[in-house]
Amino acid sequence: MSEKFVIGIDFGTLSGRAAVVSTADGSEHGPGAITEFRHQIMDHRLDAGDGQQLPPDFALQVPQDYIEVLQTAVPEAVEASGVAVEDIVGIGIDFTSSTVVAAKADGTPVCELDEFKNRPHAYVKLWKHHGAEEQARRIVEVAEQRNEAWLPRYGGTLSSEMLLPKALETFEVDREVYDATEEFVDALDWIVWRMTGSLVYSAGDSGYKRMYQDGAYPTEDFLEAVAPGFGKVYTEKMAHDVQPLGSKAGELTEEAAGWMGLQPGIAVAVGNIDAHVTAAAVQAVEPGQLTAIMGTSACYVVSNDELREVPGMFGVVDGGIVEGAWGFEAGQTGMGDVYAWFVDNLVPTSYHEEAAEKGVSLHALLTTKGAEREIGEHGLIAIDWHNGNRSILVDNDLSGLFLGLSLATRAEDMYRSLLEATSFGLRIILESFEEAGVEVSEIVMAGGLLKNTWLMQLMCDVINKPLSVATTEQGGALGSAVHAAVAAGVYGSVAEGSRAMGGKEKDAYLPDQARHEAYDELFAEYRTLHDYFGRGENEVMHVLKKIRRRAAAKRKA
Repeated sequence: MSEKFVIGIDFGTLSGRAAVVSTADGSEHGPGAITEFRHQIMDHRLDAGDGQQLPPDFALQVPQDYIEVLQTAVPEAVEASGVAVEDIVGIGIDFTSSTVVAAKADGTPVCELDEFKNRPHAYVKLWKHHGAEEQARRIVEVAEQRNEAWLPRYGGTLSSEMLLPKALETFEVDREVYDATEEFVDALDWIVWRMTGSLVYSAGDSGYKRMYQDGAYPTEDFLEAVAPGFGKVYTEKMAHDVQPLGSKAGELTEEAAGWMGLQPGIAVAVGNIDAHVTAAAVQAVEPGQLTAIMGTSACYVVSNDELREVPGMFGVVDGGIVEGAWGFEAGQTGMGDVYAWFVDNLVPTSYHEEAAEKGVSLHALLTTKGAEREIGEHGLIAIDWHNGNRSILVDNDLSGLFLGLSLATRAEDMYRSLLEATSFGLRIILESFEEAGVEVSEIVMAGGLLKNTWLMQLMCDVINKPLSVATTEQGGALGSAVHAAVAAGVYGSVAEGSRAMGGKEKDAYLPDQARHEAYDELFAEYRTLHDYFGRGENEVMHVLKKIRRRAAAKRKA
């Protein structure tokens, strides 16, 4: 019998990547292929429409960019792999979430209709679209008043990144787009729908991002209390079957096979969230194994045999990471994005010149310079909420902060303080899990930030725990490939597929006790500021956001 292969497709924030993977051992054949999204992120102007200026918290995308990944990256990856098309037995995908597509009943995005091409709410609302913050707050307020049983599953609060606030935003701000929408669907389900011709929902995404708990959504009565007329959003616009992770969503259609140069009829796995799928790629799907996906943002997922309610967690879902266990999620909305913001905006010209002379990136230069300081020598504490706080405060109206600046402060000092701040944020999340009784027996690091080995050691020292690391640089694509192999029947479960196809280096980083104790002093001050600004004692961050929105609206008018 010839060797069998699957395709894993990782849809990120700015691009999609396809890889051809052996089902025998998870090895990638060929270099894979990447397609950049043509429209990237529309967060200032509606570039795909009339170019109108967008509100400050918008982040929109164009769904045709996702189809182009199938049409370009997949055939390029297959050709580069040298694998025979007839030996490819399945496809799996992962996607940023909750990235929401407003579509007609046949899957056509509403933004592709002529009458809505200049209407922002008709476009894809990317995961980091925060325009629905007011709606998210109101959903929580009503849920608290009614003592809704599902609210503790999300740590007692909801993020505007979830699907329901985004749909409610459309309902209240552009009713014509809402009425024209027949399906509000997460992009991970939408792209599978386009590949198979049938719409089913992923159990993981449904639980974490569509508030599907214990076989049901929030009730019509609750939704009517939130906004009269909104009560039937689930029954009328989200009424399809929910399937477990690793199951087969359908088979590849003739049309989609033509896009990708594949054989029609091969298995297509139920879609998964980009960060979550990485757990399968790094052999971290057993209870107590936490996968930390470190990139532009950070996501932390861990399975547990028992249901626990963790304050401020992003969600807990039965079968959310792997079928048969409770999956917990937390995260930080800004990590690599925060470092990139600093490099793009606050680094003097002389540093650019020095980096160019040495042939290194600005990130590498700043890391090296910052590492030369003793712990605390920079005299700074930073707060890393430049894109809001996902866990444990779940508040997108919080913002970033530097404390301790002086005329002696250098760029590398500020950069290092940001690396420390994100590490402190991770520690608060881990402590929150453990205080709630969610065991964390192993931490496996994955994602693009692994290449900064100094940062990995910093995190290891701050949290005082060993860190294992992924052996693949493409955790999303490999994890999706594992799910594809299960959907195709090669393996009987995601855990079995993960053991065969995934990989990690156990305890690659070990904590240094002296450094941990030195960081403890800084962490204590970080926690003080975390609670002071994040728990309502000082509302200045919220006030500044309100002033910003008011000023932006006045200028636009």
